[in-house]
Amino acid sequence: MKSIPRFALYGTQAQPDWIDLVHFERIPDRARLFDWEISPHLHDALIQVLVPRKGGGSVLIDGTAWALKPPCVVVVPARCVHGFRFTPGTDGAVVTAAQRPLEAVAKAIAPELLETIRRPAVIRVDPKGRHAKALRPLVDAIEREAATHAPGQAAAGVSLLMALFVQIARLGEGGAGESGGAGDGTKGGNAARARLDDRVLRFQALLDAQFRARRAVGHYAQALGITAGQLTRLCREGLGLSTLAAINARVVHEAQRELAYSSLSIKQIAAELGFDDDAYFGRFFK
Repeated sequence: MKSIPRFALYGTQAQPDWIDLVHFERIPDRARLFDWEISPHLHDALIQVLVPRKGGGSVLIDGTAWALKPPCVVVVPARCVHGFRFTPGTDGAVVTAAQRPLEAVAKAIAPELLETIRRPAVIRVDPKGRHAKALRPLVDAIEREAATHAPGQAAAGVSLLMALFVQIARLGEGGAGESGGAGDGTKGGNAARARLDDRVLRFQALLDAQFRARRAVGHYAQALGITAGQLTRLCREGLGLSTLAAINARVVHEAQRELAYSSLSIKQIAAELGFDDDAYFGRFFK
């Protein structure tokens, strides 16, 4: 029985001592150890940003494949199944951070960045554009700070990472590349980015944490202190789906990931996702 590998960093099961900080390494530091191929895996609580500067390859995120053509930026939020095939000699930065603390800071000072932080993306960078000029000093500063074991390191690291995400959001708004959620293949980042109601964001966080328990709509509404009808209205306005449809879509998405990246049987996946009857689980997808 094989499930999707979950790592702190790829190939590392133990939680490192920098888990609450910002970690920096270069692409070849790890990729070279695995013959430049990182098999599909996920991080339960860590977000990664890659900034390849030379080389190339491909990246697979939640079933969607993108070409890596430096200079570019790759965003891999927590719990996204991802893998890489790098051209030998590829170089660039890999920045890893705890996602929840990063989201908490964004929510307090720049909630418009939450979508950028939570959405997987591959964004091309114009090497002569102003964003490219802004990115490199930020990445270099993150590298220096990650190597500085001094008071205030965590605060400085998160501050620099927030500045990095500001630049990533600006890149997306400029239509410089490609971005998308799980397999939606959306092109161009200049589509309108609706500000989601805070209660919808809280619902999404609850759903990510509890979808395997197959909770009813009323459970989530009660947790948010609103009625089921109010939650459905908010979901329709912010997500374009009813609450029940959003719950079901989250379950379907996880099932698709398990089917694609694990060797678990249908019955085992059904049990993991809270279905007592695997026959009903099969009908659920029809």
